[in-house]
Amino acid sequence: MLETLDRIVEDISGRHHKLVLLIGPPGLGKSNLLGQLAERRKARVLKVGATLGRELLTVSGTQRHLLAADLLKDIADGFESKSLLLLDNIEILFDRTLKLSPLDLLRRHAQARRVIAVWPGQLREDRLSYATMGHPEHQDYGIDGLVLFRIH
Repeated sequence: MLETLDRIVEDISGRHHKLVLLIGPPGLGKSNLLGQLAERRKARVLKVGATLGRELLTVSGTQRHLLAADLLKDIADGFESKSLLLLDNIEILFDRTLKLSPLDLLRRHAQARRVIAVWPGQLREDRLSYATMGHPEHQDYGIDGLVLFRIH
């Protein structure tokens, strides 16, 4: 599995959006696989929730939604290694008070560098989702143009 993911990381270099999402049910090892890739590539995994959350605590509540994307960019720039950014624990990006579109944000980061991210939601019938319908943080996206790495 690691060999296949590593090959995909190389293959996406020429794409406009160099984003790979690790998809699969909880407990199947997405974070572990990302950690193995980091070790192989001598890179670090950015745990977005803890790191961005810490930065957002220094910003007033009324300003957080205005600065969240820029703060993440600054953090990501510091974690990037050899044009590769590895992201885990991205659930904070779905926080409604931040007013972000998590997938669009990941795609923006993936224009300048390869981004491999653990997707915390599900893939159903060619739709990516986060949280269940009716939940305040529910998001739903089409998968056109995305590179999905499924873990079964």
